[in-house]
Amino acid sequence: MALATPENINMKRIFIKGLGIAAFSLALVSCSGPKQLTEQEVAKAAIDTPTTELVDQKQMEFEYLFVEALKQKMFGNAQKAIQLLSSCLEIDPNASSAMYELANIHAANNDFTSASLLLEKAISINPDNKWYKLLLAQIYQQTRKYSEAADLYAELVQKEPENLEYIYMNAALLATAQRYDEAIAAYERMEKETGINEQISVAKQQIYVSIGKVDKAFEEIYKLIENDPNEAKYYGLLADLYQSQGDAENALANYKKIQEMDPENGFVHFSLANYYLENGDAEKSFEETKAGFESDAVDIQTKMQLYMMLTANPAQSHLNEQQRDELIAILLEKHADESLVHTIQAESLLKENKLAEGRVALLKAIEIEPNDYMVWERIMYIDNDLQQWDKLYEHTGQIIELFPNQPQGYFFKAIACVQLEKFDETIELSEEGMDYVVENPQLEANFLMLKGEAVYKNGNKTEAFKIFDKAVQIDPDNYLTLNNYAYYLSVDGIELDKAERMSGRVVERFPDNATYLDTHAWVLFKKGEYTLAKFYMDSAIKNSEDESDTLLEHYGDILYKTGKVDKAVEYWKKAKESGSESETLDRKIAEKKYIEE
Repeated sequence: MALATPENINMKRIFIKGLGIAAFSLALVSCSGPKQLTEQEVAKAAIDTPTTELVDQKQMEFEYLFVEALKQKMFGNAQKAIQLLSSCLEIDPNASSAMYELANIHAANNDFTSASLLLEKAISINPDNKWYKLLLAQIYQQTRKYSEAADLYAELVQKEPENLEYIYMNAALLATAQRYDEAIAAYERMEKETGINEQISVAKQQIYVSIGKVDKAFEEIYKLIENDPNEAKYYGLLADLYQSQGDAENALANYKKIQEMDPENGFVHFSLANYYLENGDAEKSFEETKAGFESDAVDIQTKMQLYMMLTANPAQSHLNEQQRDELIAILLEKHADESLVHTIQAESLLKENKLAEGRVALLKAIEIEPNDYMVWERIMYIDNDLQQWDKLYEHTGQIIELFPNQPQGYFFKAIACVQLEKFDETIELSEEGMDYVVENPQLEANFLMLKGEAVYKNGNKTEAFKIFDKAVQIDPDNYLTLNNYAYYLSVDGIELDKAERMSGRVVERFPDNATYLDTHAWVLFKKGEYTLAKFYMDSAIKNSEDESDTLLEHYGDILYKTGKVDKAVEYWKKAKESGSESETLDRKIAEKKYIEE
């Protein structure tokens, strides 16, 4: 029969290639990152008192509202805190402390415009409060106002000239704002306080490269080497700089020097791999890449990041499938206890449409990290695509146990139950799964479709048709439900005009789907429109990859009704050979005539 299920209408699942490298954009760095204000510091900022002379009663009211606002903020009641702080400002429009606290809440909600306006006013009222300036500087960074943020840190440096973090942030922001000369001066001022420092020298080197003063850039790296000649990574910086300037010979010499100084340095292999790739030697590049992957000195995160970069653009990295598999094999050998490595292997296998092998790798990942729902979801889809209903039933049972609030587990287990003819359990799962559906009419309709299937198979056709009607009402474009509902109506020979409208909509949307075409042809056949039915069935046969016994028998029936008796018998015999269990098929073949079931 023409019952459509996710597998026979080619509902292929496309796995999200969600394992790629995140694109990190460097905004700012500091010795400890952008300043995060502690609760103690917030408290310091909040003790400002109103600046106007208020009547004692108003003063008490202000203090009460302010303290209550801080409590509400601490308890996570942001809206209530905003209302209370706004009331504070009604009492004293110049209360910079209330402005600061309001700005903090707005910033937490990513309303940087309101936050910055409040802070700018607070600073104009109380220009000596550093906490106001620090928060505003953070907001300026978030909104890419790097020059303004740099100026705020310059003001802070004036107040605390020995605060190295302020000096560094001022320099970094000036560089980001492309105020290079000022940035260099700021870094040099900091260098006088700290002595030669890798972070400062590298920052200066990058600026010098940006403004075309390459000689100065080299001076910074050589200065680091002179200060600590036994630090191998400085030669890596030097090699990278030579490579960026097109001096391959000196670049290679310095990479080799790292290997001489530190034979166990695994990271240098990746630098050499990049060097050889940029110089057109893909074979040597891959050999160095493999050496880096085999190194125990390189952490798994670095290896995975590089793997993602290489496989994201194999044409650029000159990585072929065999080489990709070699890298995966190394990862499996060196890091077999990492679930992500097995997920990577699965991803590679699934790209080659090796579903069963990919599932084995995913199951291994689940053994290591059983609470990864996304991996479980992939396993579900593979079970469904392989039409291995016992496996789907087993795995979805585990998923429901681990993730009882995820409706997809119930949905796919219900699919398995329909296929395994566990109809009572299908009904139970559908009802339970719908309890977890939130604002997803498509999924709700699919649950109803499965419930309707089970109710129909249990013999309660009237109730099943009511359920199908509800599913279509919830999701009028649920073509799977429209198709199956139309087919069941045609089987029972009732409401055939309604069945034709539904199946016609489906065929209009999917004109090349053999299952849908078969349903529409059968509806027309039951209406006695044999010539039109043959037209659609011809198309179904043409578009069918695996001709089902039901489709073959239907075609034979239609051929008989259009006067092609011998051809009809030929297709009835094909249906028999395909394993049809039709009760009338043997009689059709023997008597060479159509017999209605």
